[in-house]
Amino acid sequence: ALVLGITAASTWWNRHREAGVGAELAALAKRGDIRMLSSTTCVFCTRARQFMSEHGVAFDECFVEQDVAWAEAYRATAAQGTPTLLVRGQVQLGFAPERVLRRLQPAPG
Repeated sequence: ALVLGITAASTWWNRHREAGVGAELAALAKRGDIRMLSSTTCVFCTRARQFMSEHGVAFDECFVEQDVAWAEAYRATAAQGTPTLLVRGQVQLGFAPERVLRRLQPAPG
């Protein structure tokens, strides 16, 4: 019962934290700030797309198998996988909402 309670509390906390990050991303991201280079078969791309869609985060997505220009942009990043995000022009391999949020937040001072 204790393990079950800890698991439930942990799951609740992670979803609560995720919702907060999602809301902050939605408030900061403007159209064109986030571009996601995806693969049609990538489960991590699907998860990133679902997260951003569920939280109303503005983003553009291109599938590297379907768009020659974006396939070239993907190769130019020298990324090792997908999703590869371009967050205000900065390359980020993989989707980590907190990392995207840090890039979108205004510089202190």
